Amino acid sequence: MRALDTHALSLFCAVARCLNFRQAAEQLHMTQPPLSRAIKALEERLGARLFERDTQGVALTQAGHTLLPQALHILDLLDIAQTSLRQDSAPARLRLGLTSSVAAGLFRPLLAALEGQLGSIRLELTSAPSPRLVAGVRKGQLDAALLALPSATFELAVQPLAHQPMMLALPAGHRLAQRRKLSLLDIAQESVYWFERARQPAFFDHCQVVFRRHGFAPIFLREAPDHHVLLGDVAAGKGMALLADSFRALRLAGVVYRPLVEGEELAAGIGLAWREDHGHAALSLLRRLAQEHLKK
Repeated sequence: MRALDTHALSLFCAVARCLNFRQAAEQLHMTQPPLSRAIKALEERLGARLFERDTQGVALTQAGHTLLPQALHILDLLDIAQTSLRQDSAPARLRLGLTSSVAAGLFRPLLAALEGQLGSIRLELTSAPSPRLVAGVRKGQLDAALLALPSATFELAVQPLAHQPMMLALPAGHRLAQRRKLSLLDIAQESVYWFERARQPAFFDHCQVVFRRHGFAPIFLREAPDHHVLLGDVAAGKGMALLADSFRALRLAGVVYRPLVEGEELAAGIGLAWREDHGHAALSLLRRLAQEHLKK
């Protein structure tokens, strides 16, 4: 296919993911009219309508549903071909940082897809608090990082991705474990494990604003950096812990998880950060797969 056609397929895939022309245009950093014209030109070339547009919104037609997996496959092949053609100058590794603020399992589908398409590039992972990852990207020690947001990212480019509400981990034998949902008011007199500000200053400050808004001032206990140790302390009845929702995947006898009324207010975002002036051959692939596997 000619370059124009692959570009049109990229635009089609963006609209198909969002099912909203305005949102797709914003993600593509373009205005809506040229995006609409490009989709119309593609439909004319293919001789089929790809989207139904009405007052209810945008939906894929049968032709659109048929084209989407084929278009994604073509774009994947193009990425692989471009990587292959750059092998002589391509780096031997992709150094990716993963925030320790959420459960590692959240990233598993993305990492599996990434390793399957990196070819000869080796994936090297570093798990750490977001401020350390930001420093690593800024210094060129990491090529990109998946951070907890909000974070101080300075001049780094950031692509917002997932959204992680906070929930409560508490001892299974605690009286509040009988409740299906809890609020900060319910645990205001309890001992609650919480992280030190130095580990994630911007997110810590964000949460403090929410705590003050709700008059939440419990007995805060210092949280262990290792979440398995932390949950062991919770199981032993030493306290409760406020954690990102992804930690539900960590099953431990004696610990139960409950949604938090204020969970959305305390939510952590996940974003991909990189240096604009330090482009990596696999960055476009990483950004696309992160969008597919983490965007919510």
